[in-house]
This record gives sequence, C-alpha cells and structure tokens, in this order.
Amino acid sequence: MVERVAFLGCGSWGAALSSILAEKGIKTHFWHRDNRVIKEMKKSRKHYLLPSIEFPNSVEFFSDINKAIEKVDSIVVAVPSQNVREVLLMAQKKIRNSNCIINIAKGIENNTLMTMSDVIKDVLKNKSNIVTLSGPSHAEEVIDEKPTAVVSSSKNLALAKYVQGLFSTNKFRVYTNTDIEGVEIAGSAKNVIAIAAGFCDGVGYGDNTKAALITRGLNEISLLGRKLGAKSKTFFGLAGIGDLIVTCNSIHSRNRRLGELVGRGENLSEILSQSHMVAEGVKTADSIYSLRTQLNIEMPICESVYRVLYSNSNPIREVDKLMTRNLRSEY
Repeated sequence: MVERVAFLGCGSWGAALSSILAEKGIKTHFWHRDNRVIKEMKKSRKHYLLPSIEFPNSVEFFSDINKAIEKVDSIVVAVPSQNVREVLLMAQKKIRNSNCIINIAKGIENNTLMTMSDVIKDVLKNKSNIVTLSGPSHAEEVIDEKPTAVVSSSKNLALAKYVQGLFSTNKFRVYTNTDIEGVEIAGSAKNVIAIAAGFCDGVGYGDNTKAALITRGLNEISLLGRKLGAKSKTFFGLAGIGDLIVTCNSIHSRNRRLGELVGRGENLSEILSQSHMVAEGVKTADSIYSLRTQLNIEMPICESVYRVLYSNSNPIREVDKLMTRNLRSEY
C-alpha cells in the first residue's frame, strides 16, 4: 500500500519536505485555508511563494481540512507555531489514533507557554504518536538538494525511526533523538538569538560579536532547556548548535533578516506587514521572556531582544548593557 501524508499548511518548509516524499513515491496532500492559494497551485503545479518548487501529480491540494486528512497515515503540522492549536482544533475529529503527528513548527505558544508537542497533546487529549522534525535546514537548500542533516525526535523511539525512514534520502539525512523537549526548546529559542544576530549585522558589528552572541546564546538556550527537563547533549547536536549556527548566519534566515532590518532602524510593524513569511522569533521572544520570569533564570540576550522588539529599546544600547554587566566566570 502506498503511504499518504497530509501537510497542514503550505509554507516553504512543508513544501520542501513534500518534495522529498514525492521523489520517494509517497502520496502527499496539501491543505491551505485560502481556496485561492489552493486553486493557484492546482493550476500552476508550483508553490505560491517559491515557484522553483514544482509539484508532481502525486501531490493533491485541499482547502477542506477534513478531506485533506482522510485516509492518510501521517499528518505534518506545518503552520506557524501560534496557529497550531487553532488548526488542530479544526481537524481533531478526523484525526485517527493511528495517525503519526509530525510537528515541524518551531515556537512556544504565547498564552500557555507550551511547546508544540505539548499543544498537540493538549488538543488531541494525550495523543502519544508525536514526532518533531527539526535541525539546520533551510527550505531553499533542501529544494536544491544540498546535503542536509536533521533530527527526528520522539519519546517513542520506534516512531522517531519511522519518521527517519520516511524522510531520509542520500541528500537529506535524518538522525533520531528521544529528547523532544530539548529539540523543541532549541528550535524555538534559536530564532530569538538569530534576531539578535541580525541586530549585529544591521548596526555593523563583526565576526567577533556574532561568535560571542552565538556562544553565549547557546548557553541561555541550554539553561532554559535544562530547567524544563531537557538533556544537555541535545543543545550540542543538530537541533541545538547546528540550527543556531545556520539561523544566525544564513541569508535565508527570516529571523536574522528581520533583526538586520530592525538594526538598520526600520520599523518592526512595517517589516512584519511587508513579509509573506513568518519570523517565528518575534512571538517566541515574548514567550521566552515570560518563561524566564516564571523560572527565575537569567537570559540576558533574550531579554535584550524582547526589549528591542516590545519596548522600543535600541540594539546598540542593549549591546552596551550586555557588555557592561557584572564580570563573572564563563561557566
């Protein structure tokens, strides 16, 4: 029997992953709430944001979420993190216990401060078949078949291995990991550090600054993760330092780019209104600020990003504050 996978959301990352499955002969369903987008892609067989992605006939398009998930084996949650709950509530009656739920969203829900796997469990009532696929992986490079490595993470190792086999190719290598909390915290928090890296690019700081930022940023991410029960080693793997490096440096990084524009003095609201893609780090900065307050831990870089985004602080002033804090040991 040919496997079927439904993607809830039609973003560039979901489209890149669907192209991997199509190459392997796996039937793919794409859902988008806007029927105009669905009609456009049906007609052109190209992605509406990245026309370099051409969809084969094995890909079907739906604006009805219930029809999209009918008779599928796995469901990929591919909408922005703050929309995951809403979309799952729309689909929950048709999601079967046998469905593997694969999360590719990276963020922490604002109101509840839940990771995405916790949101999924909350909506689907303790659904255990949850996997998060994460790591250093820009859609543009996956589409161009540039070698990429990510992690498939689940408390259920057999399920992590299933997703590993589902997506692995000679250009897209998938490792397994059972620390889903660590993988999700790393994938979420790195977007906030990437915005800070963008600030540095925007104001004209150099390699020394960014190296310090990435290193100390990883320390903050690891501290938060350990407080939430994650394993330290996860932050030194693909989902941690790997994803952090690529998001802080790449021209493809939405979060770094947003930070760069803010660093140049552009208005955040205008940047967001003109962008067709979501920079998850903006909302995640709010969630992490609340989490670090709740947990009573110091995350000075993330706090600085929050103040720039939400309190109209200046990136240069915030760097000065970071550089003139009380001197201390590195560890």
